[in-house]
Amino acid sequence: MQRIPLTILNGFLGAGKTTLLKSLLMQAQNQQLNVSVIVNDMSELDVDGVLIANTELVAQQRQNFISISADSISSPTGVKKLSQALEQLADRQPDMILLETSGSSHPLPLIQLLRDHPRVELRGFLSLIDAVMLQSDYEGGKQLIPRWQRNLEQHRGGVENLLAGQILFCSHLMLTKVDRLHSDAVLNIARAVHPVNPLVAVMALPWGNLPINDLLTYPAYDFHRVAKLVEELKEEVEQVSDGGAPYDIESRVITDDRPFHPQRLWDTYQQFLGAGIHRSKGFFWLPGRDDLALLWNQAAGSISLEFISYWKAGVLQHENSPLSSEERRLLQQQLDAMPGRFGDRRCNLTVIGLAEELDPFVSALRRCFLSEEEIDWWQQGGTFADPWPKSIARLKS
Repeated sequence: MQRIPLTILNGFLGAGKTTLLKSLLMQAQNQQLNVSVIVNDMSELDVDGVLIANTELVAQQRQNFISISADSISSPTGVKKLSQALEQLADRQPDMILLETSGSSHPLPLIQLLRDHPRVELRGFLSLIDAVMLQSDYEGGKQLIPRWQRNLEQHRGGVENLLAGQILFCSHLMLTKVDRLHSDAVLNIARAVHPVNPLVAVMALPWGNLPINDLLTYPAYDFHRVAKLVEELKEEVEQVSDGGAPYDIESRVITDDRPFHPQRLWDTYQQFLGAGIHRSKGFFWLPGRDDLALLWNQAAGSISLEFISYWKAGVLQHENSPLSSEERRLLQQQLDAMPGRFGDRRCNLTVIGLAEELDPFVSALRRCFLSEEEIDWWQQGGTFADPWPKSIARLKS
């Protein structure tokens, strides 16, 4: 039986794995490739899974998409879930399987699972590294190896151990967000991290622009190259994976039907976002543009707000809506049945980072929701200062 090619998109939180995955799926559709996808998120709020499902390129109903949330596939339970997902997708005989891991996932348990797997063949283990994060948090990558070595000497499982592990086991090392840095800075970062795994080349990957045909030509993963690494790191990774919060990384989920106060949200981002907040993402809404479903997408010190779609409640308010009176009536019935005060409009965010910085930031975010008095003011026609950009750019793959 011929094994199905598997490509893994690995990398730290916010490195751009979902951006790359969406680009590959668009290319697969254009080339009529039969691709199946597994997405993993350590948080119970599966934002990446929702974003991929919204592309309508893969879906659980089509039996070519599986989401593993509220767990890391580096953990013993996560490995079992991944094994089951691979079996399920392999039964469909796709041309290839793409796996997007959680940013807190260490490659070693995946290597152990896939080394002698009878149904799938690991072709590419792609590790995406956020160049902007290395530039700001690790002095252009120069501090990554010294901090990693210090953790090893102190028998400590820090974030640097995870970053180094993701580089050590990869077959292809890709620097993302390079468009935000000068070319000399990107080159210096590549030189700084290359000694971690000198057997692989470092390439720049702007905007997830990787031809899917490249994946089809990758050779089988060289498990012999990392066999000694597996033995050396096995005990350390197992201890971290069994500890509940891998590499001191925890997650919190914020859910509320209220919109954010735009100015308070802006001020909170400016004042409370520290280096220990690795990632925050999710869906939210703002008064004054309350028909728009927005995506909050923060990685390290940068943040973007993206327009995803219109809320159903917002569509009803559009005077030029093409909906018939019957369609409007049915849509209103759906909204009336929803538990929130504002129809389908609500905020769902996940925040991931170091525990000591996580809770203060989450508390500050919760204070950004409109108070009841502010809701009354807004519903009576009041407005709020909104410093967030209002122009929308549409990017084509």
